[in-house]
Amino acid sequence: MPGLFPARALGYDALMSEISSLFVTRLYRARLAELGKPVDAAELEASCLSIAEDDEAGQAWCEENGYAGYTSYASLADLAWRFPVFKALVKVLDRHVEAFASDLAFDLGEGKLKLDSLWINILPEGGIHTSHIHPHSVISGTTYVAMPEGTSAIRFEDPRLAMMMAAPTRAKDAPRELRSFITIAPDVGDILLWESWLRHEVPMNFAEQDRISVSFNYRWE
Repeated sequence: MPGLFPARALGYDALMSEISSLFVTRLYRARLAELGKPVDAAELEASCLSIAEDDEAGQAWCEENGYAGYTSYASLADLAWRFPVFKALVKVLDRHVEAFASDLAFDLGEGKLKLDSLWINILPEGGIHTSHIHPHSVISGTTYVAMPEGTSAIRFEDPRLAMMMAAPTRAKDAPRELRSFITIAPDVGDILLWESWLRHEVPMNFAEQDRISVSFNYRWE
C-alpha cells in the first residue's frame, strides 16, 4: 500500500506506520505548444523587445520604482488587443488554465476563469524579482520567451513556512516534496501555472543576455 513502510527499518520489529501527504500544492508545467494553435516564438520575442523599447510609460515606472530591466505590468493592460501574437497567446493560455483548473478540482459553478492581466518581463544581467504573491487572482503563471544559458530559474516557497515557528530546517537531501523551497528551471516555450497565493521569486540573473518572459493572472468571475 502506498505510504506504508516497515518500521523495523528504524528498529521497531512489529510496528507498521502509515504516512500520507495532505493539502498538496500543485504546480503545472507543460510546453506551450501542447494545447491550441502554436504561437510564433520568434514573433513573440521580437514583439516583447519592440514594446519594451517603445513603452516610455513603462520605462519611467521601472526607473521610478528601481525595477531592473523592464515590465509592462504598470503601463500596458491591453497587449492582446494591440498585438496579434499576444491575442494568439491568450487563446493558448486559456486552454492550459482550463486544464490546470480541472486538475485542481475547482468547482467554478456558473462562473469561469478569465484572464485578468498579462504583462512582459525583461530581466537583464543583475536583475532580480523579489519574493511576492499575486493578490486578487486565482491562477497565475508565466511562459518563457528567452532563457539564456546561466540565467535565473524561478523559486517557489512552501506557503506554510511562516507558521513553522520552532521547526528545524530541512536536511539538504530532503525529498523534493518536503523542501521549504523548490527551484524550477524552465525552458523557452514552457508554461508554468500555480495558484496565485503561492509565494515565488526570480533570483538574480547572472547571464549577460536578457531573460524574457510573459506573466499573467486569471480571476474567477
